[in-house]
Amino acid sequence: MPRARAPGKLVLSGAYSVLYGAPALVTAVSRFAYADSEGDAVHVSEEVRCGVERGLLAKPFRVNADELRTADGQGGSRKLGLGSSSAILLASLLAQDPSRAEPGGREELFHTALQVHRAAQGGGSGADVAASTFGGTIALRRSTSANEPPMIEPVGLPNDSVVRVFAARESAVTSAFVAKVKAFAEAEPEPFAVLMKTAIAAAERAHSARQAELLSEALRAQFAILAELGDRAGVAIVTPEVRELGAAAAREGAALGPSGAGGGDVAFFHARREPSPQLVASAQSLGYELLQLEVGAPGVSVWAGEVRAPRGVW
Repeated sequence: MPRARAPGKLVLSGAYSVLYGAPALVTAVSRFAYADSEGDAVHVSEEVRCGVERGLLAKPFRVNADELRTADGQGGSRKLGLGSSSAILLASLLAQDPSRAEPGGREELFHTALQVHRAAQGGGSGADVAASTFGGTIALRRSTSANEPPMIEPVGLPNDSVVRVFAARESAVTSAFVAKVKAFAEAEPEPFAVLMKTAIAAAERAHSARQAELLSEALRAQFAILAELGDRAGVAIVTPEVRELGAAAAREGAALGPSGAGGGDVAFFHARREPSPQLVASAQSLGYELLQLEVGAPGVSVWAGEVRAPRGVW
């Protein structure tokens, strides 16, 4: 019975600046979406629907992405902000054709999923799709052509890196963030160019960092730029809560800020040591719970276990 699973992702570096030539650092996380090609669909994501419409999926399959979701307090659940849509799509595509788990097939799987994801989302860097496909930690750069796939290379985080992930108790709506940042870029091109140049330089430093302290420094620089970029664009890329936690983390020599588009859904901590109990307690008081997961998880793969119907209402 063909079944598969695919990991979620965490964008560590290069948020927004990846759209302007910076390298993004993205890592797969040990929370997965599962698909069973012989199970009846309970929920159908926009990406899966798009894949069916394009003839790339025979039909929607049963999927379970509970590990990438959390209870919403109203009998349902919501996304955690860890790339569940891409994980569901990759798991569904591989469940339909398990032979694509082989190295050569994995490249084809990535290009198929990227095509569907871009059609469903109206564009994007492809970071979610790449992390779910290949797993581990990758550096991704957009191609100079919007129609070409990104350039991807496997990388390793510094050996002394510690990454911990915090999830907000309430979700954020970030669908308009990129559009508002683009509007700011068009309305005030010179200030935007200065910010983006600094962000790109910090992303390059993150890409080349081989020690946790250097990576934390590069991340703190990017989080400061993201905060200013959000202020100028009129969107809360770095929320007040995450700013407060980021300042507390900096006093510990660490970096703490948003993953991806921001908005407060997910924040992550990076340092060469674990966050202090005081920082974890502060996060909890501000509405953030420490998630149990590891980074650098394996990519999409055939799954031998059961795929149960998802809990709650999506």
